[in-house]
Amino acid sequence: MTGASAVSVFGLGKLGSPMAACLASKGVQVIGVDLDERKVSALNAGKPPVFEPQLADYITKGREWLRATTDPTEAVLKSQISFIIVATPSEASGEFSLRYALPVCEQIGAAIAQKKDYHLVVMTSTVMPGHTGGPIREVLEKASGKTCGTGFGLCYSPEFIALGSVVRDFMNPDFLLIGESDAKAGALLEATYLNVVDNRPKVARMNWVNAELTKIAVNTYVTTKIAYANMLAHVCERLPGADVDVVTGALGMDSRIGAKYLKGAIGYGGPCFPRDNFAFGALARAKGVPALLAEQTDRSNRDEVGRLVNLVQRHLPPGGTVAILGIAYKPATDVIVESQGLMLAEKLAGQGIPVTAFDLAAMDNAKAVLGDRVRFVGSPRDCVHGADVVVITLPCEEYLAIGPEDFGGKHWTKDGQPTVIDCWRLFRNKGKDLTCATNYVTIGTGR
Repeated sequence: MTGASAVSVFGLGKLGSPMAACLASKGVQVIGVDLDERKVSALNAGKPPVFEPQLADYITKGREWLRATTDPTEAVLKSQISFIIVATPSEASGEFSLRYALPVCEQIGAAIAQKKDYHLVVMTSTVMPGHTGGPIREVLEKASGKTCGTGFGLCYSPEFIALGSVVRDFMNPDFLLIGESDAKAGALLEATYLNVVDNRPKVARMNWVNAELTKIAVNTYVTTKIAYANMLAHVCERLPGADVDVVTGALGMDSRIGAKYLKGAIGYGGPCFPRDNFAFGALARAKGVPALLAEQTDRSNRDEVGRLVNLVQRHLPPGGTVAILGIAYKPATDVIVESQGLMLAEKLAGQGIPVTAFDLAAMDNAKAVLGDRVRFVGSPRDCVHGADVVVITLPCEEYLAIGPEDFGGKHWTKDGQPTVIDCWRLFRNKGKDLTCATNYVTIGTGR
């Protein structure tokens, strides 16, 4: 089967805009749909509606095939596939809400009712197992007056992409996950993806519920690896001569384990990992199944920021100040959801400790949350100058420009030097030396 020549993308946020741009960059006609007229206008003007590396370049590449509208009916009528990539926020129970997704499904279904040609709907947003075949299918059938699997196709196909590298991840997926209503729907989606991506990924096609479970299972497993590596880091810190990078480097050589995400440092954050792990636990509990591993992983991760606070306090002299380099949850993004750097700043400032902060992309978002409780500065050098404890929470190579001459302050530790807590061992791993100017502390090494 040949892939679709025209698609619509509902939701032009952090994931939808890059998806639309990537598809258009390979010559697929793309109509982006969003209620936010600012995003629509930006995309029609050839500008990124959101911050994401490489997005501007891909919008330029696909400019001829990319446009946006606020009219959902037009988008469906002029496309063969509609991708839904809107927010599915977490409820207090841990389950994902469909309060934004179902109205979009209703709009798409109403437009499908006007079509004679086959149309495929793809739910790309993360949903709970049972949602695609349950309320999503039901709304589409009711609004369209057609039967799923014959009158239209429905797939669940979430992306395994990370903010800061969305474009690269979309164009080079490890594998494609497709939950399908029928073989025709799955084949059309598979062909469309394979016409666009730069690599030749494996394709996993299955029913809806297996695909839904696979999505949250993947992220739950990854968070378990991160928590395990952090546990190893804690142990290494208490063993003279131990080094978590050496240990995890050897572990990653075992094909049963693998090296990805096996990096002892600080807790994970962001809009996916914490909530997917929590959702898996909620699903298991609802089915009467113990989810001890997922629950302990979540609990362990939430303890990480407290451990970091205690480490800072041990090295902070009376009246001292703290500098934090990195407020986003990871490099190359402005997202601060569940960010370890943000939570560290909040907790220290809440204790009355003066905090100075810098981030390469997330300053505006951080200011909106932290306000005047934290002093924000314009460069890494301005951030560290005068601080008694500097915490490097993100492995951003731009921070390597800091040198011994950039430190100095009115308070000093007992050995006459400020303290740098390098959570990711950035300077050591890049062969840079701060030990001559600071009390240099690396998480995960026994000293």
